[in-house]
Amino acid sequence: TTAIVITRLVSKSRSSQKSLERSLQEIEALKDQLRLVIDTIPVLVVVGRPDASLEFINRRWLEYLGLSSKEVEGWGWTAAIHPEDAQHFTTEWRLAMTSGKPFEQEARIRRADGEYRWFLHRGVPLRNEWGNIVRWYATSTDIEDRKRAEAALQEAQTELAHVTRVTTLGELAASIAHEVNQPLSGIVINGNACLRWLAFATPNLEEARQAVNRIVRDGKRAGEIIGRIRKLLRRTATQKERLDINDTVLEIAALAQGEVRRNKAALRMDLAPGLPPVLGDRVQLQQVLLNLIMNGIEAMNRVDDRPRELVIRTDLGETDQVRVAVQDSGIGLEPQHIEKIFDAFYTTKSGGMGMGLAISRSIVENHGGRLWAAPNNDSGATFLFTLLKHPSENR
Repeated sequence: TTAIVITRLVSKSRSSQKSLERSLQEIEALKDQLRLVIDTIPVLVVVGRPDASLEFINRRWLEYLGLSSKEVEGWGWTAAIHPEDAQHFTTEWRLAMTSGKPFEQEARIRRADGEYRWFLHRGVPLRNEWGNIVRWYATSTDIEDRKRAEAALQEAQTELAHVTRVTTLGELAASIAHEVNQPLSGIVINGNACLRWLAFATPNLEEARQAVNRIVRDGKRAGEIIGRIRKLLRRTATQKERLDINDTVLEIAALAQGEVRRNKAALRMDLAPGLPPVLGDRVQLQQVLLNLIMNGIEAMNRVDDRPRELVIRTDLGETDQVRVAVQDSGIGLEPQHIEKIFDAFYTTKSGGMGMGLAISRSIVENHGGRLWAAPNNDSGATFLFTLLKHPSENR
């Protein structure tokens, strides 16, 4: 009986051992299959230690980098990051490691042939039952084509915005010519007066000095007008900087003042003092303002039963925003047109292109803001847009 029991136990043991061996073989097969999947998927995969140093990198990564497993150990792989992206990328990666929060960054990585391509890098932590990070899993996805498409789109938008600015300034040509002629005429008049004061037997130096001061003043005024025009005509890439929105409004209002007067309208400013600076491209934001001012002037052209008044207001919007409003006393907006007017090629003007408001909305949205229109309670319409405060104001 004992022999039978022993025989059965041995048999069971052998069976269990075979079962265990089969299980181990299946596990190895699954590991091989998983490794094959990780090595062949069209994504670069890495596994990091709790300190975020490299523990594993898939074959696609090695092939892309043209490096050996030994060369990419630890933090060795970061040598392939573009010099302009390296510091920011590694800083953000270490911050994620410290905070234990998921990581997402874009950075250029050098390929084996020396070419840099853009990648979207994402990392997430794996925690044990006590909440401690035991590994980091990260993927890197090639987004070079997307970045090139974005750059091409930005280039097209910049070109279109430039064409629209030139077209708008063309509409202002008569007013601009008048604005420039005024100080030029003053220069001629004061120049002749200065010559007369100096031609006396006893030159009147004080009167001559005052005439010269007026010449300098008028020369500066003409120069400022031409300078504003040149800035708007210049075709440049987007250059966002710290801006005082009130100064930006005043500059473009000075340029449009002649057109306002020519159309027998009045321009009034209601600018809130002490507004926080915004982050924006001065030329692009002035293009938006100029477009809204010109639209307001045109909306009031057929108004004869009330004053033609254009009001530009600035104030604080929501927590992190500054708001600008351009209000006219014109013919107003039909409810069905309020959103359509922002569509490309949609226009209510006889000779309009239908691009001004569409481009203006695109510019504002690229600044993280919003542009919309609303009818006034009595007459006319108000166009409003918001801009984000400069990041330094949020600290």
